[in-house]
Amino acid sequence: MLRFKKIVFFILFIILLFIVLFFTFSSSCFALGEPKLVSKVNSAFETIESWLLKIATPAAAVAVGTGVFMKKFSFGDEDRIRTGKKIIKGSLFSYAFILAIDLILSAIKSLIS
Repeated sequence: MLRFKKIVFFILFIILLFIVLFFTFSSSCFALGEPKLVSKVNSAFETIESWLLKIATPAAAVAVGTGVFMKKFSFGDEDRIRTGKKIIKGSLFSYAFILAIDLILSAIKSLIS
């Protein structure tokens, strides 16, 4: 009886081990490329990144232009001059930050692949 329990336990252990290995090492792990979901997510993020860069340039230009016009037509009002300077600094900083993120992501991508 004890020997029968050991054999059943051993067979169940081997079956459980094969099931775990089957699900762990699925066919997607041995594929030569990326899985479809990962490639779709990567392409979606690349599309979003390109759109953000396309939108950021004119948005920064409009913000800088608004700040310049606010300073120009402040007619000596210190509050408007200060606000115009803040708008210019903030928009240039934001645009530089977006460009730096693009450079950082490109560097990380080149290191990974």
